[in-house]
Amino acid sequence: GSKIWITGGGLADVFTVFAKTPVKDEKSGTTKDKVTAFIVERNFGGVSNGPPEKKMGIKCSNTAEVYFDNTHIPVENVLGEVGNGFMVAMQILNNGRFGMGTSLSGTMRSVITKAAEHVTSRAQFGSKLETYGTIQEKLARMSMYHYANESMAYMVSGTMDNGYQDYQLEAAVSKVFSSEAAWFVTDEAIQILGGMGFMRDCGLEKVMRDLRIFRIFEGTNDILRLFIALTGMQYAGAHLKELQKAVNACLKGAWIGKDSVSNVGVLMGEVSKRTKGGLGLGASNHLSEKMHSNLAEPASVLCQDIATFGSSVEKLLMKHGKDIINQQFLLKRIADSAIDIYVTTCVLSRCTSSLEKGLDSAQHEELMTKVWCSEAHLRIIQNLDMLKNPTALSNFSLMAKISEGVCSKVQPVQTNPLGF
Repeated sequence: GSKIWITGGGLADVFTVFAKTPVKDEKSGTTKDKVTAFIVERNFGGVSNGPPEKKMGIKCSNTAEVYFDNTHIPVENVLGEVGNGFMVAMQILNNGRFGMGTSLSGTMRSVITKAAEHVTSRAQFGSKLETYGTIQEKLARMSMYHYANESMAYMVSGTMDNGYQDYQLEAAVSKVFSSEAAWFVTDEAIQILGGMGFMRDCGLEKVMRDLRIFRIFEGTNDILRLFIALTGMQYAGAHLKELQKAVNACLKGAWIGKDSVSNVGVLMGEVSKRTKGGLGLGASNHLSEKMHSNLAEPASVLCQDIATFGSSVEKLLMKHGKDIINQQFLLKRIADSAIDIYVTTCVLSRCTSSLEKGLDSAQHEELMTKVWCSEAHLRIIQNLDMLKNPTALSNFSLMAKISEGVCSKVQPVQTNPLGF
């Protein structure tokens, strides 16, 4: 067989290869194909590659198709266990996704520096560019996205350094956010520099071309959004199953026995939580206790957003059940809300640390944090409102029909305005 778009495919002598292998289930006795990871060396024989691909960006990276023709692999070259290749792949992807956040932080820092140098030296209409509101807004947003990305990358690094093994969601969030933040920052820098930014000598066009792949490889951002939403919703689903189990036990009169205490506890806890929510008391403000006093208000708002988010997820699960996996319009909004919540938590944590340490940049960081939290809150509320807003839901249905029309024609459905 063959594998396409392999990084280093024309240069490497050792490959990590994933292939389906028959695995027998000891319990059922049935045999299923499962993914297994192998270490394959070129000198095993039967390994060859095609010419380097011509790409939009990252042209220094050798990308080629790799072919395998009757390649024999020693049994000791199985990586992990037979049939356990998916877990190996996820571990590799997690590390790659996490690394994207850290590397792109450096990219954004250099791009912002280039933009700042331009606006502080370039004068138009009798004033320096830095004095104009449009430029100020661009630089402020670029700086906020960079600060947020750095904060998130540091937080994910800390999670890994502390020995946590389950950080796949954080790694996925890091990959999605950093790749889109870097694209936004670089695009705005080119806009600030104008025609100069469009010229090859400036260097930003190469950064822009190279950045485009980051939203595609290591798992496309579209797929990762579904992964973030569905993986996170599994926890809420497990909670609802436990609640349903308790309700069923109580309806059957199973109040006496070893399960009675736990059943009552689950039900009373749920009743308490939902009663408080109905009275507007559901969002506890645990974050404010851990944040610097200057950040108490945005921390409190974030706690409310988290409570609203949890309630929204539960309502979706109760409405759609297992069919939630097919509700991609809704899942995207859940994922975007989750990303904003996680990144905002990282920003608050970092700014608190800077304020407590009295860093020279602490007051500047506080300004960025307050604006970031305020705008993230608006995005979260908007995304969660779309889950139940009749107009938004209707628009989702209409967009599905628009897409069907284009696909059925395999081109835009309408003719041009002149009728041909």
